[in-house]
Amino acid sequence: MTDFHDTPADEALRQRLGINRRRFLSTCTAVGAGAIAAPVFGAAPSFAQPQPKGGHGHGNELVPAKKRGIILYTVRDATGRDPLASTLPSGFREVFKELARYGYQQVEFAGYGQHANAPGGAGLESVEGAKLLRSWLDEYGLRAQGNHGFIPGSWPLSQPDLDTFKKHLEIANILGMDHMGTGGDPTNSSYKADWDVAADKWNAMGAIARKAGIKLYTHNHDAAYGFLLDGGPLDAQGRPTRSSGIRKLEYFLKSTDPRSVWLEMDIYWAHVAQYKFHTYTAHDGSQRRKVFDPAALVSRNNKRYPLFHAKDGTRNDTSGEGYDMVAFGEGVIDYRTFFSRVGEKNYHNPMVEQDNAPSGTDLGQSLKLAKVGYDNLAALRKKR
Repeated sequence: MTDFHDTPADEALRQRLGINRRRFLSTCTAVGAGAIAAPVFGAAPSFAQPQPKGGHGHGNELVPAKKRGIILYTVRDATGRDPLASTLPSGFREVFKELARYGYQQVEFAGYGQHANAPGGAGLESVEGAKLLRSWLDEYGLRAQGNHGFIPGSWPLSQPDLDTFKKHLEIANILGMDHMGTGGDPTNSSYKADWDVAADKWNAMGAIARKAGIKLYTHNHDAAYGFLLDGGPLDAQGRPTRSSGIRKLEYFLKSTDPRSVWLEMDIYWAHVAQYKFHTYTAHDGSQRRKVFDPAALVSRNNKRYPLFHAKDGTRNDTSGEGYDMVAFGEGVIDYRTFFSRVGEKNYHNPMVEQDNAPSGTDLGQSLKLAKVGYDNLAALRKKR
């Protein structure tokens, strides 16, 4: 099991430096990473960051340069590409270099795997792998801001799950993350009792993460903003069949400790939820309409949403979801209004995402679309 306690020497040094424990660990491991990386690749010059894009009106930008990020799931084909079979960027190190060239300053991981022929090998889900990744992040001026990784399946937590969870917290600290999370919902159920269990589990996991200096977050899809079944007549299994009108993740927000449990709103899927979940059957059997307002929910719980997935779509009323996914800034979701309404631009961390960016015919497509996403994110300006 990972031990998160300082030694007396660590504590004394940390106090002299005037920094907290998590930042102390992050700094020490980053220094150690250079010693690991150098024998393999040699020393490399620092990567010069480009000037922020978007033209004039710098003070009116809705997403500051330091907050412009991307989840690596968008370019998963590039990190997984065989460098021996392609001249395109491949593996984490080359992809980091390319993303930094576009202007990105943050990345969110979607696991720690890459092609076996890339520098460092296939699996970097370890302390040593994290040190190597951190050295490449530092080399290109990037910061890791989160990961869609391991969340224990057991509850109560089994010892193996607890050990793996703590290992991932240690990896997150080495990478310098403030946040660690998951790509799934706390539960796939619509029943209040199951969300109560999920809240208990996440409160416990969040407390463990908090002790390690990490904010634990869950990520939504559309279903999590559907209506909670919490009353009315019971079905044959004794479960409620009607709703009070509260949405599942709204209930989760109220049921979890704001000091330990955080959320990442996928803005695209929140708009799909707006399209799909607008009417519910109340406890008395009446049909009631309640349209979801994603920006209003964030505004009411602003500090609970440190991260966003900035994903765009065009309207499609025949798809069942209301939208078809496209490159960020090329769709109809009004991100200018959304970011203006939620404010706190120096707190939130928007991560460009496009699930369908990879292409089997245009092998460079995902990176091209990552650049499109960056340029459109950087160009967002406040309304005059």
